[in-house]
Amino acid sequence: MAENMLISDGTLIDGTGASPKPNDAIFLQNGRIAGIGSRSDMESQGLISDDANPVEIDASGKTIMPGLIDSHLHCSFDDVQSNDELFFHRDPTMVALVTAQNLKKILRAGVTSFVDPDTAHGIGPAIRDAVNANVIQGPRIKTGVQALLTAVGGTAGRLIPDEGTVGYAQVVNSTDEVTKWTRRHIKYGADWIKIHATGSIPGKSGELLVWNREEIRAACQTAHELGIPVMAHCRGAESVRVCAEEGVDLILHASFMDEEGLTAVIENGSSLCPTFTFLANLADFGAKVGASPGMEDIFRGEIEQTAKMVRKAYDNGVRILSGSESGFALTPYGHWHARELQVFVEVLGLTPVEAITTATKNGAWTMQMEDDLGTIETGKLADLLIIDGDPSSDISILNDKNRITSVISRGEQVALDDPWPTHDPIPGWKVGSWAAEILTWEKAYE
Repeated sequence: MAENMLISDGTLIDGTGASPKPNDAIFLQNGRIAGIGSRSDMESQGLISDDANPVEIDASGKTIMPGLIDSHLHCSFDDVQSNDELFFHRDPTMVALVTAQNLKKILRAGVTSFVDPDTAHGIGPAIRDAVNANVIQGPRIKTGVQALLTAVGGTAGRLIPDEGTVGYAQVVNSTDEVTKWTRRHIKYGADWIKIHATGSIPGKSGELLVWNREEIRAACQTAHELGIPVMAHCRGAESVRVCAEEGVDLILHASFMDEEGLTAVIENGSSLCPTFTFLANLADFGAKVGASPGMEDIFRGEIEQTAKMVRKAYDNGVRILSGSESGFALTPYGHWHARELQVFVEVLGLTPVEAITTATKNGAWTMQMEDDLGTIETGKLADLLIIDGDPSSDISILNDKNRITSVISRGEQVALDDPWPTHDPIPGWKVGSWAAEILTWEKAYE
């Protein structure tokens, strides 16, 4: 049950892009922001009264801001270390149970809403509905079912079957199948349709566009006719351009976008979610977790090259979103959801307030809840954070859970003092390797 709550003093970053300003009082009632401004004015208007009996929070010396909206994470992956593990070693019932636990980590890290493009075994709508029905605790969720992939595959290469489903993937082999599965996923409760526009092909460098225009157009037209937006995984210049031209609403990664792609994005009104966090974590910290040597420089170069064009897109009014791609071993839940904002400041040259807007006001668009979420304004839903410090001067503090003193979700305070959720090893859940290297005779006796 949402509490009446009065947050006094502190500094307010309202999520609209406006400069921080002193806060007098914010009054929350029935899960919404009922009043902002002078406490005395709200008392004289009868909004705040003894009958309201609000829980009072003193935010002196702290920052009040909207809850973070992560526009790209995978809540059902459980910090997966390989596609083999994800595709072939995960029971759907256990996936759902573990997902419920991981939602608590995401929420305690200050993410009060997120978008999940594709889910293992297609459980996304069921998880969303369980949260909405108060069966399990978690952020607000908008979700896809599974990603649509052509038989050429995606980043998993030949692990993707020629037809059928595996893990988060639904294989489509014709425009008729694209139409059929787009409709079915919407029937099953998809808030978004995701297409995996690029994929890895043996003997080819990078990722190539593995959909033709007719297939992309079929997905977009079918989804749009039913009022559902489309996002696409695009790690290649051609894919960005073609997907934008054919109607994709949100382009994930936009790796190596060129001038033609930028023009297509601007002219067709596509939005971008670069999702640099995975790359940045590998580039900066990969050696600490045994990542393959040389990958650091490759991913750092991808960030630098892509960032130049994303900055141009931002300067031309393209909506930029923040996404962490949490759910992998390099981006575990609850640890890196604001890392993208730090990368935006350091690499795109955004101010901290501009970066915060990508995860608040802009994120409300991916949630399809612009009238209700993303900013601290009267009438909006009561999803707020109170931060010990000033993220407008040091954006990195948003990644430090110890600096998050209050998470208010749906007008209720989230318990932050409980032990951090963890689980013991699950039989068959993780895939071990016999060795990190091949044991040749020379290696044995070198």
